[in-house]
Amino acid sequence: MNIAILGFGVVGGGTAEVLTKNKDIIKSKTGADINIAKILDLREFPDSPFGSLVTHDFNDILNDPTIDTVVETMGGAHPAYDFSKAALEAGKNVVTSNKLVVAEFGVELLELAKKNGVRYLFEASVGGGIPIIKPLISDLAQNNIDRIAGILNGTTNYILTQMIENGTSFEAALKEAQAKGYAEADPTSDVEGHDAARKIVILAALVSGKLISPEDISVEGITSITSADVALADKLGYSVKLIGYAEMDGDKTLAFVAPRLVPRGNPLCDISDVFNGILVRCDMLGDAMFYGRGAGKLPTASAVVSDIIDIAAKAGSTPASITWKAATESDLLPLSDYKTQQFIRISERTEPAIGTLAESDLGIAYLTDAITESEAIELCKKIEKSGIKVLNRIRVL
Repeated sequence: MNIAILGFGVVGGGTAEVLTKNKDIIKSKTGADINIAKILDLREFPDSPFGSLVTHDFNDILNDPTIDTVVETMGGAHPAYDFSKAALEAGKNVVTSNKLVVAEFGVELLELAKKNGVRYLFEASVGGGIPIIKPLISDLAQNNIDRIAGILNGTTNYILTQMIENGTSFEAALKEAQAKGYAEADPTSDVEGHDAARKIVILAALVSGKLISPEDISVEGITSITSADVALADKLGYSVKLIGYAEMDGDKTLAFVAPRLVPRGNPLCDISDVFNGILVRCDMLGDAMFYGRGAGKLPTASAVVSDIIDIAAKAGSTPASITWKAATESDLLPLSDYKTQQFIRISERTEPAIGTLAESDLGIAYLTDAITESEAIELCKKIEKSGIKVLNRIRVL
């Protein structure tokens, strides 16, 4: 089996490393020699053992009939999407770690794979090295899944962990994350929730068969979370996590990303540092928890290689393929009807109390009964009209 790797950065380099170091293990499980035939990158790698395989022209890969699988680890929308599309049209399998391309173009690329009798696989696009895509497709296929809630971004989880455990401010925790290489110089995609949004729509599509555009869901990041929020939430028995959430009701789906108060006892509550966790609620199995490293060179590469192995193990057979439809407005449940408890931090006590009180030298907050999103917005307006300032509002998971 000959493969080509597009992009020889962290994940691409890790993929080559896994395939090389564990070559014998992989062959024992698949019966195949998986050979890296070419690597596409703009750079040269003279000190790498793979340096002689580098090409700067994608056509060298596209027009090589001996290459049957393309591994796209470039990141970004273009040219990653364009190369993936061309490879599928040429009858080559495509494996990707690129959640942006899957979230934006998954409907089209899955259809192209089916049309051309090849496969488009993306285990590494969600959860880094955590197996989650294949379990949703196959292992849990006999279940009706009605809810997915996940810590899907390691950068934000690291920042919130520092705020929870050390009382660090958001700004200081972000700088620390950048210094350790957990956050990019421009961390917008992570801290504003866009990365998690792409991942939750992929997970929801695996259950519903309909891919929601990330632009069509509510997305809130963690930039508004303060030390006061974290401390008062802790007094109430909760930790603050950025959660990608999807709830399926019949043929309709609610999906959104937002900071949430996660109660102690929930498996997601104690997930710290750069780790990810995904909680799936099934009607037959109950709750299933998927936990592990959500990013990093070798964990993500491990997920990429799992897809390559899947292709090698099923070589010669008719590929089973999934297909998605693009979700329309009629497929979406409105966030305004979503009902949960609310954490409301305010400038002073209300009379009467609006819920369970948490108070410290950092501030005052109430935990309300379960109310709808519309009711929560109206409650905050009512508080503001009384002359009390609403400093933050966070939903409970």
